[in-house]
Amino acid sequence: MKLILASASPRRAQILRDAGMRFEIVRANVSERRKRGERAWITTRRLAQAKARAVVKKLGKKPPEVIVIGADTIVEVNGQSLGKPPSSRAAREMLARLGGRTHRVITSVAAIRLPERAEVIATESTRVRFARLTAGEIADYVATGEPLDKAGAYAVQGIGGRFIKRIDGCYFNVVGLPLARLYRMLTHLGWQPAAPNKKGKAIG
Repeated sequence: MKLILASASPRRAQILRDAGMRFEIVRANVSERRKRGERAWITTRRLAQAKARAVVKKLGKKPPEVIVIGADTIVEVNGQSLGKPPSSRAAREMLARLGGRTHRVITSVAAIRLPERAEVIATESTRVRFARLTAGEIADYVATGEPLDKAGAYAVQGIGGRFIKRIDGCYFNVVGLPLARLYRMLTHLGWQPAAPNKKGKAIG
């Protein structure tokens, strides 16, 4: 059964590739604006579901047998939700809030199996402890450009990893896609991984 990732995130795509999953990418084109006062876990569930359903709609009234995957991630610190910074200044402000504190990374994943339209959704939360950051460290990191398209303005799998002191929970969730949780969701919907050949590569 084919998988479709309703996301343009290269990090989510890399997680699936590294896990040996075959998939296609179809952009969802969904507004990621947060509603005022909306709790982080509600926002991520709403947007993950919206992304998956947007791609389902693109596939038409007679879709192939596929599972569409939508995901959304928010960083939350002291009750405040941090999405992707709209500017370098915003990125610096986010990193200043994270420095020396523990925050939560919340990711929701929605999976829809077609043509039955069977749908499951789940939310994963991971605690991340940041080291204290100097103004110079923040400025140098923002200057790399890495923080500008990341929730919370950092990439744990990139340069930002040097600032992470501890992770309690799923590492892949911090990257943007809780792999173990997703695997259980997919198998619940009837997906099976491709059998490896003698060289260990997936076939089929």
